[in-house]
Amino acid sequence: MKVRLWGTRGSLAAAGPETIRYGGNTACVEVRGSDDHLIVLDAGSGIRRLGATVGDDVRRIDILLSHLHMDHIQGLGFFAPLFRSASEIHIWGPPSGRRSLRDRLTRYLSPPLFPVPLRDLPSDLTLHEAPTDAPFAVGAIGVSAALVIHPGPTLGYRLSAGDRTLAYLPDHEPALGSRHFPEPHEWLSGFGLAVGADLLIHDAQYTDAEYAERVGWGHSSLAQAVAFASAAGVRRLLTFHHDPGHDDASLERSLASASAVSHMDLIGGAEGLALDLAR
Repeated sequence: MKVRLWGTRGSLAAAGPETIRYGGNTACVEVRGSDDHLIVLDAGSGIRRLGATVGDDVRRIDILLSHLHMDHIQGLGFFAPLFRSASEIHIWGPPSGRRSLRDRLTRYLSPPLFPVPLRDLPSDLTLHEAPTDAPFAVGAIGVSAALVIHPGPTLGYRLSAGDRTLAYLPDHEPALGSRHFPEPHEWLSGFGLAVGADLLIHDAQYTDAEYAERVGWGHSSLAQAVAFASAAGVRRLLTFHHDPGHDDASLERSLASASAVSHMDLIGGAEGLALDLAR
């Protein structure tokens, strides 16, 4: 699997766009398997830039939404392939007992919030409520989804291709109010998705001091992300969902401090970063 970051909800406090390393776009991750099938994790504002790189030869695209908060779907209406009649696009999202996925997305993709209703998009669009009781296949990649702790119906995903695995938990609070996770770790939210993953993309929005004032908001401190990744035995942790108030310098200081005490590879999620899990 090849992974590329297009939005990490990164640093907005730097001096100017040209100096922002960790990016200002919201959540969007490109994943490609051995068959080069395009999978997109979340449709934040970063998906607009991704869409500009997708040629007409790419016919099928699968978009896996973790949840429907605005920062994870605001780019959908600006994703160029949605406006191509030759595109076959499948959008997967969390189930809800109250409204269908189509009904919930239509609330955004319709006037007055958006000029083009979802039903009028020219692409061949299919919506799926992602199953949480059994894995499913997207091209050559196997996908498992599970509900995780975050306000509103929210999914984490585990993607597998051959012997490589990617876990995606962009908005996640593993255990309310705690950064110490006693064994057995199976009780932790998202643990089954992350365990043994080659790469874990995980929420690391807060400092410890910030998290203490935001328990229950559905996000993690960097220290919690590291503790969760350690409990799950992942090989590499990529930090995600950086707080917009944290500039590049503060993020790099926090990452350096965490790396000094971490026993795994710790990667700061920066827009444009590309990783090949086969290497």
